[in-house]
Amino acid sequence: MIRALLLFLAIMTAQSALAEIVVPVRTLRPKTILTAEDLAFKSVDVAGAITDPMDLIGQEARVALYAGRPIRYSDIGPPALVERNDLVTLRFHRGGLNIATEGRSLGRGSEGDIIRVMNLTSRTTVAGRISADGSIEVK
Repeated sequence: MIRALLLFLAIMTAQSALAEIVVPVRTLRPKTILTAEDLAFKSVDVAGAITDPMDLIGQEARVALYAGRPIRYSDIGPPALVERNDLVTLRFHRGGLNIATEGRSLGRGSEGDIIRVMNLTSRTTVAGRISADGSIEVK
C-alpha cells in the first residue's frame, strides 16, 4: 500500500514538472514575423524554452523554427528595420554640427543594431547604429 502511494506521488510530481511551452504549428522560415496563428502550446519540460506567447508575437524568427519544437529566446528578435541594400539616411551629430547624407546598407538589422553602410557621396564604408526611424547614427 505504501509502495503504491509512493509510486502515485512520484508520477504526480513528474507530471507537475511538465510545463506548457510555446511551439510553432508549422515550419517558419527565418525573417518571418510571428503571429498568434503560428503558435500552439505543448506540454513538455524543456529548459530555456519560451512559455509565454506574448514574448513571441510580433517578433522575427532569426532561424528556421520547426513545427512542434521548442522556441528559445536566441531564435527570435525584433523585426528588422533596415534590409541589405536599402537606401538609408546617415546622420552624424557632434556638438552643434549635424550632417545628413544618403547611404546604402550593407547588412540588415533592427533598432540598436550596428551595421555597415556605404556613404553614396564619398563611396566610403562606415558603421553606425540603427535608430527607431530607420536612419543610421554614425559616431
